[in-house]
Amino acid sequence: MKKIFLTTIIFALVTSCGSNGKGELEGVKGKKWHPEKPYGMSLVPGGAFIMGKSDDDVVGDQDAPNRTVSISSFYMDETEITNSEYRQFVHWVRDSIIRLNLAELAELEGKTNEDEGTIGDYAYISIDDEELTPYQKYMIDTYGDEERNINRDVDLIFEKDEYPDELYSEVMDNMYLSLEESYNGQRTWDVNQFEFEYTYMDIEKAAKSKGISRKDVILKEALKIYPDTTVWIRDFDYSYNEPMHNDYFWHEAYGDYPVVGVSHKQAQAFCQWRTLLKNSYKKSKGEDFVNKFRLPNEAEWEYAARGGLAGASYPWGGPYTKNDRGCFMANFKPLRGNYVADQALYTVEADAYEPNDYNLYNMAGNVAEWTMSSYYSSSYDYASSINPNVTDSSNKRKVVRGGSWKDVAYYLQVSSRDFEVDTNQRSYIGFRTVQSYMGSDATANKATN
Repeated sequence: MKKIFLTTIIFALVTSCGSNGKGELEGVKGKKWHPEKPYGMSLVPGGAFIMGKSDDDVVGDQDAPNRTVSISSFYMDETEITNSEYRQFVHWVRDSIIRLNLAELAELEGKTNEDEGTIGDYAYISIDDEELTPYQKYMIDTYGDEERNINRDVDLIFEKDEYPDELYSEVMDNMYLSLEESYNGQRTWDVNQFEFEYTYMDIEKAAKSKGISRKDVILKEALKIYPDTTVWIRDFDYSYNEPMHNDYFWHEAYGDYPVVGVSHKQAQAFCQWRTLLKNSYKKSKGEDFVNKFRLPNEAEWEYAARGGLAGASYPWGGPYTKNDRGCFMANFKPLRGNYVADQALYTVEADAYEPNDYNLYNMAGNVAEWTMSSYYSSSYDYASSINPNVTDSSNKRKVVRGGSWKDVAYYLQVSSRDFEVDTNQRSYIGFRTVQSYMGSDATANKATN
């Protein structure tokens, strides 16, 4: 009798879970998904290439021997991240901090969303107990108070004459430098308050450490994200660069120029924020999340910079830095220091000059670019031949690629390696981001029979 009853249960479960499958193995069907080309990015189709020096290593570093490696497909920003794009990150962080401070003070003073025309407009969004879903009630009962959301639906007011009340004025006043630190009647933002906090998982540590608790590989990072504008003065002794210090990051005249003065850690924070920004939108639409944005590893960077040209010295081929009309192909230090010979003294717009065959601009010159890879002179000798990448959290030297507006042509070569300490900020180092391609059908050089 028990056997008959058990058979009945199993039969009922099978038929109820797959009543239309005619008993066949069909797999679990998820949402219909199509690859989405990220805005401002180009697809770099995966393939194999010879990584390393195409010519003699004239400086004798011997840190980039030839080897064949294979790379998965990925998307890459067509240009370096610009001042305008990085300012969007800065403004998002600033505005989030302001909204949080407004909500905290509103709660302290007993102001709610019902107190219209006051700081209460920016109070935490409260949910009536009767409107809570069973899941929300369970989470509150199990883990304590609900996670309160700051109100992003009400526009912030930045014009001082339009502040709604004194409490709002107090919050905004605290976001600026003190009167003692101001001059010429101008008060500027206290950018030391612009701190971005994010959480991430150390996947490599989790995968390589058997028995480790998941919570031990979930890490939290908080850092100040405003670029260091003083790099224009600190990087160059006995040189007048005050106008660049004063205007380069915030003035719209430089909006389309690459951001500089950003450390490796700040570039990583930008990637985390960009992923958060996109996936928050995806969540609001009920759509699947996108792959995370990140810095390229140095193999991806070199593969993309070559633009499909095998054995080339530069993104445009080479071996020369001028085209057939005698014009320089990139922004660097030509002719023994005649900086303006390439039509620029400092940086140029991020989409200046001609792109390579993957439609990527300024993969040589303009600003050098952070990668995720740690620098070891011998890393080519032991790195994998499939998506090679050497990362070491204890090694603060991170690979930078592409050369910059202040470098000689050698550092513009696609195979040249350089490094900088990950906490350092320079007037000649920026970055661009990548996103791994989901799927494996976008390869540039499939083997032929």
